[in-house]
Amino acid sequence: MVTHVRDEIKQTRPFASREQEAHVSLGRTWAVVEHAFSEALKPYGITPTQYNVLRILRGAGEQGLCRSEVMERMIAKVPDATRLLDRMEAAGLIGRERDAADRRFVTTRITREGVRLLGELDEPVHELHRQHFGALDEEHLRSLIKLLGRIRGSV
Repeated sequence: MVTHVRDEIKQTRPFASREQEAHVSLGRTWAVVEHAFSEALKPYGITPTQYNVLRILRGAGEQGLCRSEVMERMIAKVPDATRLLDRMEAAGLIGRERDAADRRFVTTRITREGVRLLGELDEPVHELHRQHFGALDEEHLRSLIKLLGRIRGSV
């Protein structure tokens, strides 16, 4: 089923341009998908942003990453990374350790609990992605990924 963003947002006048319609449609799509993702994560007690941090740290392995490296890899930038990591550490999902030689350098690593939680989420998240993008075949998915990359590259 194809929906039109003008109908969804109850806009009665035409968009000023196709670019404006594409912008609004992309934003609306992200909002719908992100809300569904957020709702799916609620029973596990984490947000999409926290999930993103955990995936980044799981990928980094035992060596971990410093705060700025984690933030560079985030899907969406967050205004207060330190508080985000503080909350995740308090929840036992990550651990931080100061470097003995340079106390300014702090390495962040995923904990066993964080790894366990991600493992528990792997299949439900994969299924959610299949639901969200199931209307697209492999060719359309590749095309979508390529088009989105072109947009990001132009910004």
